[in-house]
Amino acid sequence: MTKPPGKVLPLVAALLCGAVLAQAATPSDHSVTSAAAPVSPATGHGLLGTTVTSKRGEPSSTKQPRQPAQPAKPPVAKPPADDWNLAAHGKVLYLTFDDGPQHEWTPKVLQLLRKHKAHATFFVLGIQVAQYPELIAAERAAGHTIGNHTWDHKTLTLLPDAKVRQEIATGVKSKCLRPPTGATNAKIEAIAASYHQRQVLWDVDTKDWEKPGAASIEHAIMVGARPGAIILVHDGGGNRSQTVAALDRALTKLTKLGYTYRALPC
Repeated sequence: MTKPPGKVLPLVAALLCGAVLAQAATPSDHSVTSAAAPVSPATGHGLLGTTVTSKRGEPSSTKQPRQPAQPAKPPVAKPPADDWNLAAHGKVLYLTFDDGPQHEWTPKVLQLLRKHKAHATFFVLGIQVAQYPELIAAERAAGHTIGNHTWDHKTLTLLPDAKVRQEIATGVKSKCLRPPTGATNAKIEAIAASYHQRQVLWDVDTKDWEKPGAASIEHAIMVGARPGAIILVHDGGGNRSQTVAALDRALTKLTKLGYTYRALPC
């Protein structure tokens, strides 16, 4: 017999309510980690591989331990500007050129020094500087130093004191004086000191002014070479082709032996 329609509706409502309650009791798929939601082996993080950050905002997977601070390196000590302890710098030679500047040979000497990455000191005559000031500027621009060789190459030991002073004072301004021909005494040295100029002679005289031949000049340089040696050659006073040729050969050999070439602190 068919049930009255009025009792069907409550029964249907009860069945629907039970189904809803059963669904609510089932765990959500989004809260379960399973084969459908693998953990990324590369990041160690969940579904989308979102990087987890630390409190400092650094990725936890890439954060490195703090390294200890490195001690500051001490500054490299530079030799003082007036360092005359010439033998204390290893295999260094001090090339010095007298009697210039001269319009033909000084440029060739500068070219030679540039070729061998050498610095030198030019002991110049005031009378030559007055004639070729641009060559002095070129010497300084190339990193060479300038010494005073008096005004016009007078032998100072043969002059009265007033004339000695004039020869020194009218020469180029410098911290160094080289007396012409090396003729000096205590009085000349004292007068130079009164002008704040240090007297500078040499250790090796190549005698290139005698024009003995390039081989002889080269031999003198090679035999006399030792750490801190001051070598005397000329860029003025005549034809210096022998000097240039000898220096080119000698510097090639000496560089292979480990020598370098510095300017005096003049």
